[in-house]
Amino acid sequence: MNIITKVLSLPRPAKRGLMILSDFTGIPIALWLAFSARYGTLTPPVGEYTWLFIAVPLITLPVFIWLGLYRAIVRFMGMKAAITVLQGITLSSLLLGALVLLSGIVGVPRSVPLIYWALALIYVSGTRFAVRAYLFSRFSRNPARDPVAIYGAGTAGAQLAQMLEHSSDYEPIAFIDDNPVLTGSFVNSIEVLGPENIRELAEEMGLTDVLLAMPRLTRTRRVEILENLEPYRVHVRTIPGLDDLVSGAASLDEIREIDIEDLLGRDPIAPDPKLLTACITGKTVMVSGAGGSIGSELCRQILAQRPSRLVLYEMSEFALYAINRELEGFAAENSMDIPVEPVLGSVQDKSRLKLVMNNFQVDTIYHAAAYKHVPLVEHNLIEGIRNNAFGTRQAAEVAVECGVSTFVLISTDKAVRPTNVMGASKRLAELILQAQQERVATMGSRVKTRFCMVRFGNVLGSSGSVVPLFREQIHNGGPVTVTHPDITRYFMTIREAAQLVLQASSMAKGGEVFVLDMGEPVRIDNLAQKMIRLSGLEVRDAAHPNGDIAIEYTGLRPGEKLYEELLIDENPVGTDHPLIWRAVENYTHRKPLTTILDRLELAISDNDCEKTRQILEQLVNEYAPSGDIVDKLWCATPRVEASPKVTALH
Repeated sequence: MNIITKVLSLPRPAKRGLMILSDFTGIPIALWLAFSARYGTLTPPVGEYTWLFIAVPLITLPVFIWLGLYRAIVRFMGMKAAITVLQGITLSSLLLGALVLLSGIVGVPRSVPLIYWALALIYVSGTRFAVRAYLFSRFSRNPARDPVAIYGAGTAGAQLAQMLEHSSDYEPIAFIDDNPVLTGSFVNSIEVLGPENIRELAEEMGLTDVLLAMPRLTRTRRVEILENLEPYRVHVRTIPGLDDLVSGAASLDEIREIDIEDLLGRDPIAPDPKLLTACITGKTVMVSGAGGSIGSELCRQILAQRPSRLVLYEMSEFALYAINRELEGFAAENSMDIPVEPVLGSVQDKSRLKLVMNNFQVDTIYHAAAYKHVPLVEHNLIEGIRNNAFGTRQAAEVAVECGVSTFVLISTDKAVRPTNVMGASKRLAELILQAQQERVATMGSRVKTRFCMVRFGNVLGSSGSVVPLFREQIHNGGPVTVTHPDITRYFMTIREAAQLVLQASSMAKGGEVFVLDMGEPVRIDNLAQKMIRLSGLEVRDAAHPNGDIAIEYTGLRPGEKLYEELLIDENPVGTDHPLIWRAVENYTHRKPLTTILDRLELAISDNDCEKTRQILEQLVNEYAPSGDIVDKLWCATPRVEASPKVTALH
């Protein structure tokens, strides 16, 4: 290691000390040369002014420190640093003139402070920009590779830098770390800088990407870092999390987009193993809607808990093929001798459901099959209700006939005071299961099925989430479409939601509506802005008319609410899990509910849209449609008089 490398490897305080020492010796030399230039000799008559050569650095260095000159990173010194040097030398020259006048000494030529100003400026700025030029030549970039900074100078960051050195796409030019102890040090010959230097890196070296290499971070800390990076116009990406690295699901060199849960989520609570396995391990488990975003994650979590058999029930051939192939691969990799049974079928087909439950002797059902896209269900209400409500009714009745022990309905926050058909149909599904639980209680010594419902809000990355839509719109250059500037939603990761569903089902006694703690609601407008900025782009608005991506407000869609709720009555009861609550709500007894359901089924079979909507309003007391509903393809035209709503009897 040569002397230059040793100097470059010094900690930042030591480098600052060298800069101060350089100025302390160089400024008196500049003053000597000023006298020399004035008198035209290298040995000017300065005997009686000798004390000035000590006084000038003593008054100049505090000025430099006050102006922050020693805080600047030499490699990234630009116009701002040059102006700071100019200000410092100007103040130093003025103080020199004031010192001469106040001391009363005579004979100091008036041109000396001016000459000193020019020479000191050349020295102080020249030394710094000479070092800067050397560093640029020493660490010159390969123009064929994109310059990136690695946030995190730990082990993961160092390994990532090593991998990128052999990459044809990325060139690491700096580490970023908010630990001041590391600032100024070198890792793999790459300097560690503070976050405040990102703007200089962007201006001086064309930095456009920051790679977050801190897999052990808590989600809270990651959110804090991302918020600090948001003001800079850099594209922030990340390496996989520690769980994925340890499990082998990802490798360190996989650079990917920021997971949006890093912007929204909280630190997850570790699942309770007893609750997680109680309804699964050693049992035959069936998941309806197994190929959907929620159903497929439930399948992954269930298989990891080693059921005796996993039955995948799905009406989409491709979705069933995809999840079956994935699960069989997982089972093979982990030496699991667990049969995974892919079954094509609809929850509206009662005979098919009965055949499956009987043949496989199903113990536990997670019922995730549903139509869930609000605008689509709004315009196809007949099929929406048929699938979401009557599909649930069919599955529940068959579960009781086949002796299934536990039946879990995956519900939604849109079932609370619904303004759309999707939410109302899911609320009706909840009422149907509570009525089924009442029926089971009267069935004597036969196997008694426990019914429960788990209600939660949006899950990140699901097929209905705004996140993939926003990402696609940003990739295409915008605009990003938001229905309303004040709209809010609850969000949770699919993984956390699935784990909580499995744990809630273990606590069921029968008939409960469990509600997951979703944290704080998120403004969708803020989410869109964060996604744009963390893509290295600027939001185009009135304050930034030349920004990159505009946000357009399209208006609330049919049936859409500004905000969602998780409880009908604000009196939840705690459970054994801190993120799972039990709602205490009214329900409709089985006999009056069955009577109205039969009328609803008849209206649906007649394709009578208006009558169907009216009966739905009677069944779901809180349902308040936000506008006219027209099923344009299939609804008949006859109208019926409104009937009084069913009164909740409990």
